[in-house]
Amino acid sequence: MNYLIVDDEPIAHRIIEGYCAELPYMKKVGNAYNALEASTIVTQQDIDLIFLDFNMPKMTGFEWLKTLPIPPKIIVTTAYKEYALEGYELDIVDYLLKPFSLSRFLKAVNKANRPENVVIQNTSKKDTRIFLKSDKIYHRVYPEDILFIEAYGNYTKVYLKEKMILGHEKISTLESLLDENNFLRIHKSFIVSVDKVESIQGNLVYIQDYKISIGQTYRSRISNLIRRD
Repeated sequence: MNYLIVDDEPIAHRIIEGYCAELPYMKKVGNAYNALEASTIVTQQDIDLIFLDFNMPKMTGFEWLKTLPIPPKIIVTTAYKEYALEGYELDIVDYLLKPFSLSRFLKAVNKANRPENVVIQNTSKKDTRIFLKSDKIYHRVYPEDILFIEAYGNYTKVYLKEKMILGHEKISTLESLLDENNFLRIHKSFIVSVDKVESIQGNLVYIQDYKISIGQTYRSRISNLIRRD
């Protein structure tokens, strides 16, 4: 998980970095000491998790969080327990009160690392249905209704027959859930429904009115698809 620390106290950065050093799957991508620094890093880096302090100069952590159109997962780290309710209303992962122990920190990180945004129910291969979280709503999606999926930073755009859902999960998560016989990764940013492909021309796959790029390293998959058909 790529993480960012947003806190105006240097010692808080050192504590979180020390705890994360014990977890081999955690990778720091930046340190920010105010909201403006944090905004710059968020626009430039691929971030999975932010450790966010509440009390910072010029703009509180929650005020800054509300400016993000699509925020990553958030763990609040603060000495002010009275703001916990507001934090959970903003759909944060956890609320850590300073000072917090390694065990309490690990519990919060494990919650952030849990794939809670996708719920899959399967009664048979044909009847698989997925619940995608978008904002605070879970949308039921049947794989046969999916046209294609596009990576959108830490999120995905799932294009259906009549609408698009912005889901709170990575494209790799959906790829692992979907039947590889019915869905094909053709680009680092695109997965297509094999049955919905209408034509292939050059470096493009056509599905309805959409033109979807084929990645150079994925061209062999398209060749296998053509031979299979």
